[in-house]
This record gives sequence, structure tokens and C-alpha cells, in this order.
Amino acid sequence: MKKTLQYLFEHQTLSRDQAREVLVNIGKGIYNEHEVTAFMTVYLMRSITIEELQGFRDALLELCVKADLGDVDAIDIVGTGGDGKNTFNISTLACFIVAGTGQKVAKHGNYGASSISGASNVMEQLGYRFSNDNTKLQNEIQKANICFLHAPLFHPALKTVGPIRKNLAMRTFFNMLGPMANPATPAYQLVGVYNLEMARIYNYLLQLGGKPFTILHSLDGYDEISLTNDTKVITHEGERVMSPEQLGKRMVTAADISGGSSVQEAAGIFVSILRGEGTWAQNAVVLANAAMALHCTGKYASYDDAFQAAIQSLESGRAHAALKQLIELQ
Repeated sequence: MKKTLQYLFEHQTLSRDQAREVLVNIGKGIYNEHEVTAFMTVYLMRSITIEELQGFRDALLELCVKADLGDVDAIDIVGTGGDGKNTFNISTLACFIVAGTGQKVAKHGNYGASSISGASNVMEQLGYRFSNDNTKLQNEIQKANICFLHAPLFHPALKTVGPIRKNLAMRTFFNMLGPMANPATPAYQLVGVYNLEMARIYNYLLQLGGKPFTILHSLDGYDEISLTNDTKVITHEGERVMSPEQLGKRMVTAADISGGSSVQEAAGIFVSILRGEGTWAQNAVVLANAAMALHCTGKYASYDDAFQAAIQSLESGRAHAALKQLIELQ
């Protein structure tokens, strides 16, 4: 590792193979935590290259414990995190809205590294038991239309660096890797990113994958549709900028979508929204993200049709029923 660090400190970049080798070794626990911290810090000081990101993803997938969910047409809805905005768990809530429409969801998530409550924090608080047992996961996605894939159980490298990421409390290149390494390899991908450069890199890599995808970036820095500003929307067909009025009928404020100050508070907000007790702004933001996910599948003629399906899922109670069913299966 010392030679690699010296090379990087001289403002060099890694080839795809070099990047893969380093992350494989991290996953195998070959380096100590100080070496790994120094390595991660390099990418806090400069942008990651496409070759490096491809190599890191290659390593994650090489070491990955695969998730076999059977013959399901699933979507993953995930943000890179690291936007520093401390919203409530918008993308995870959108997953349950989508599940309530009948669309299968294979949600890949982790504990929050730079926020109070990541997807895994809130799911654990609600009583979900993390597992990489395929029988359990298949049962969940068939009966509740959703299962949750806790990243460290499937990716040894993420388990190794978890404590370091938590101590750093900053976004690292692992934020970028998670959405590209879903162990179930779902048919569709909705991913939110925290800046436009990351959107460009994801666009390139997801185009290579050949599956339908949608990339979201709120132009004021959120890694999802926030309705606080315009949103850049990138798909395999092209890109456009959509206004809050187009996406959720009107603009909201940052205070409207705050995530609270503890995991318990975040979980409380989560359940209240699914019960139909959320504020207008909370509902609008979740529905907009769910609608964009549904539209990504190609099963709806327009975004507005997908938005109406999301509304029906929430207002009918089917989204909340999906959560209750999932927790009952634990």
C-alpha cells in the first residue's frame, strides 16, 4: 500500500486493474486502518477517474455475495448520500410507494456515513433483520414486493471500511460505489447523485450496462428530487432539467424536508408519511421520487401517469401495507 500511496501523492491516477487490486486487498483485510484511511483521503482531495471507479466496482462485484431473488423484474432506488443535507429517508420511502403499486423493489443500502440516518439505520430501527439468505429475501420480495439488501453483508470491502467511514463522517468514493454494486443486479436503476460531475460519470457507466436507468441531481446539491430547486434528469434516452412545478406541483423549502436529529426521529417521520400523516411537502417529495422510479421502468406512458400511480399507492394504504408486511416477515 505504501508504494500505491506514494504514487497517488504524486498526483498520479490508478489504472482500472490497479484500482481493482487495491480494493480487493481492502476487502480481504490486507491493509491496516491507517493505510485505508490515507487511501480514502486521496479521493477527498481530488475527483475520482472513470477508470478508478470501474476498477473499484470490479473489485466489489468480484468479492460480492450474490443475491438470487428469483425471476423478478426489480428496481433499485438509491442515492449516493454524502450531500450533507440531512433530509428524511426520501429514497427509502419512495421504495415503499413503488412497492405499493406492485412493482418489485430490491433496495440496496447501508448505514449513514455522513448523515444521521441512512437507509439501514431506519430499516433496523423499524425492526427489519438484515440477511443475505436468498430464501428469506425471495419470500420478502414476493409477499411484500420489496426486500432490503444491507450492503456490508454482501460486500466484504464495505464491511471492512464501515468503522473508518463512520469516524471520518465525510462522503468518500464508497458513496459512489454503492449504487453501482447492487448484489441482485436489478433490471432498472434510479440513482441520485450529489453533483453534476458524478452525474456525468454515472451516465457513462450506466450506459455501458445497457439497462434502463434514471440519474437525478437537484441543482442545489441534493442527491434526489428535493423540489427545492430544478432537477437534472438523465436517462439512456437523454437529459433534461425539470422544475419543482413539473415534478411535484410546487416548490418546497429545505426545512420542509429535514430529517430530524436522531434515528428514532427519522423512523417516526418515515412511518408517519407512510400512514398518510405526512405534510404536503413531505408527501410531494416522496411521490416525485417514486414517480420517477416508476417512469424509469417504461411501464407508464408519462411521468404524470406514474405520479398518479404513486399517489394511489400512498393514499390507498398499499405503501404502508408493504412496510407492515415486510416487518411481519422478520
